[in-house]
Amino acid sequence: MNLDFISSGKELTFRDRLKLTMQLAWPAIVAQLSSIMMQYIDAAMVGRLGADSSASVGLVSTSLWLFWGVCSAATVGFSVQIAHRIGAADSDSARRIFRQGLTGSFLFGIIIGLIGLAIARPLPHWLGGAEEVCADSSLYFAVFVSALPMLTLNYFGSGALRAAGNMMVAGGLNVMMCILDVIFNLFLIFPTREVSLLGSDFILPGAGLGVLGAALGTVFAEIITAVSVVLYAATKEKHLAFLGKFRDKVREKSERFRDRWIPSGEVLRNAIRVATPMTLEHAVICGAQIMITIIVAPLGVFAIAANSFAVTAEALCYMPGYGIADAATTLSGQSYGAGRKELARKFGWLTVGSGMIIMGVMGVALWIWSPEVMALLTPVKEIQELGFSSLRIEAWAEPMFAASIVAYGVMVGVGDTVIPAIMNFSSIWLVRVPLAAILAGTMGLQGVWLAMCIELTFRGCIFLWRLASGAWLKHGLKTSGNKELKEADIRNIEESEEI
Repeated sequence: MNLDFISSGKELTFRDRLKLTMQLAWPAIVAQLSSIMMQYIDAAMVGRLGADSSASVGLVSTSLWLFWGVCSAATVGFSVQIAHRIGAADSDSARRIFRQGLTGSFLFGIIIGLIGLAIARPLPHWLGGAEEVCADSSLYFAVFVSALPMLTLNYFGSGALRAAGNMMVAGGLNVMMCILDVIFNLFLIFPTREVSLLGSDFILPGAGLGVLGAALGTVFAEIITAVSVVLYAATKEKHLAFLGKFRDKVREKSERFRDRWIPSGEVLRNAIRVATPMTLEHAVICGAQIMITIIVAPLGVFAIAANSFAVTAEALCYMPGYGIADAATTLSGQSYGAGRKELARKFGWLTVGSGMIIMGVMGVALWIWSPEVMALLTPVKEIQELGFSSLRIEAWAEPMFAASIVAYGVMVGVGDTVIPAIMNFSSIWLVRVPLAAILAGTMGLQGVWLAMCIELTFRGCIFLWRLASGAWLKHGLKTSGNKELKEADIRNIEESEEI
């Protein structure tokens, strides 16, 4: 069973749809889980340096999510178009959009990275951080944002592979990134020391860079992965490749149609239409998360560190949801591109239901083992107790959180991003932030997490309502079906030949 069945128009039974969903979802889930394991290991390594080091990382973590998320969202406008072109059996156009997306993504990453460097020094002070953690926070943030151009290429390259249905390689390369991160951190965070392994003692060299080493280790891993993802897609993936054995074919097309690396008007307009609401939504949501950090900061260093560790621990539950959402985006996008809206609807309900079941089970596991999870992340008892009591509150919201995550992925696949983006940021700003501000004063950190639980449940409900309404199919990109796609390609070709 493969994705060619979608573009061929073949009727798919429930079993066929379930098989396709699982084929795409499990490598994406493994990749997401490996990513969260990388965060666990990072957090555990930094946690061994003490509460101040943990707080310095936790203070700017939500700000980094803002920058990462904006770059990731900006690339989706290109990858959604790639999925539509492949669904319409038009690999030439998919290949052209891939090349243009590389240029657009890299330039966008440079711009956002420069903005991040400009605010790196004052940011921890803006967030209300204590003086003893601000210097390390600024350095940690600056190192990460300096690598944003390459990280954005990684986001786009992985998204393009997923759009083509190649979850295995996209996931595998991100697993590689996690392994590299652990290896680099092992040598960069801690000083040279004696370790025991299998009954033997030996000297393990280390740079002893502390928080800076944690940032550098992740950045090095991300750069290597970005190069690997782009090279694979450009040389091996049949719907995207323009190098290697595909070079002669692409050269012929370039002479004929003057293919450009600069995004054409049609491609750029569609990319902006899809990515702009997602980018603004992510910025607004992360702004709310930064506000939550500001609400937590007066509760003390232990609360800041516990909040950061608990967020990392909770990701063990929701990362499988994001893996299924990646599969949902591919399946709904290719179905929509093939002009099969009813099939897109069926894939939507199947993926959302699967996500709710899996994340519900993960929520139960988190509730049971949250003390052990927190103990793995930090040896500080006060941080452990604050963290696991918060996690047990939020674990109840996991099924509805899954509904919002996967349904959003389904809607992104067809290019419907405006209303879902409004739903996301309205929910967090109008429900979570006010409740957190109110409850933090009486319940401390647990009040902040109770506000999160209530808001995630509400958000899941409104996404299920929109999925059931079918309105998302009416607001997708107007490029579904071969006819519209071919007309768009003709316009792009004509634009190229006029230059």
